[in-house]
Amino acid sequence: MHVLIIGAAGMIGHRLAARLAAEAALGGQTISRMTLLDIVKPNAPDAAMPCDTVAGSIEDPAIRRRILDGRPAVIFQLAAIVSGAAEADFDLGWRVNVAAVQALYEDIRSIGYAPRLITTSSVAVFGGDLPDPVPDTHHLAPQSSYGAQKAVGELILADFTRKGFVDGRTVRLPTIVVRPGAPNAAASSFVSGIIREPLKGERARLPVARDSRVWIASPDLAVASLIHAATLAPKALGAASVVTVRGLTVSVQQMIDALALAAGPEVAALIDDEPDPAVAAIVGSWPQGFDSGLAVALGFPTDDSIEQIIARHIAEHHPHLARA
Repeated sequence: MHVLIIGAAGMIGHRLAARLAAEAALGGQTISRMTLLDIVKPNAPDAAMPCDTVAGSIEDPAIRRRILDGRPAVIFQLAAIVSGAAEADFDLGWRVNVAAVQALYEDIRSIGYAPRLITTSSVAVFGGDLPDPVPDTHHLAPQSSYGAQKAVGELILADFTRKGFVDGRTVRLPTIVVRPGAPNAAASSFVSGIIREPLKGERARLPVARDSRVWIASPDLAVASLIHAATLAPKALGAASVVTVRGLTVSVQQMIDALALAAGPEVAALIDDEPDPAVAAIVGSWPQGFDSGLAVALGFPTDDSIEQIIARHIAEHHPHLARA
């Protein structure tokens, strides 16, 4: 089986590539080859199978031809302009998150084969007056450019799947916590920042109220959910070809309390309350709780608690801070 990961240099893409390389199989089939694409050349994981790493964008027709040349049987499309950047640069967000993705699907259609194609979406597709919890089938009403782009992407993939051009599965991911490395341009970047920076001894800026609630999952849970989606039977996700995976709803204060418990109150004290109305408005438009009944029925995994998520991050990145 040939597996293609688009967005393989990102945090989720890198972890996904590493896990697939280590397991060398997907859904009971041996992975014989991997192709990894991103704007910057991805690092190849330790792997027994050949692994082609490519620097480029799916906006480029030549790049699309190159990565589709071997007719990958499974494609993970993870590349995206994130929420804050998509709101700040309207044209860039629509060009990358919609036009380039549709061009990729059209190229697959023109080749005439129907790969399994797993992509990610966001809770930003929802907005307005929302039930609590929000069901998978609730109507889409995005309140940001990023949310609108992801909603359009869901509909495009569902239609290409209905027509038999691809076997598409859209996975709506929670906000991922804790993202290692530098902050990104997402409006939700602070959700990782208030854990990540204090653990490094650095101050962190909190742009929303402490009673704000967010829907989160760990990086490992995101990877496990993508792999699980790839192993499902065709049409398992129903006519919409989309599933909202299992996450945890926590308040910002609960996250801070869990950080203090794991690393000490002096670490949690490095968080500075600096309200940002623009960020608060975007985050406040997102739903905070979900009825993940479909994900449960289909056997998707879940994290246990915010305490577990922080403990795993500390064990991986700051083992000297781990408490008995």
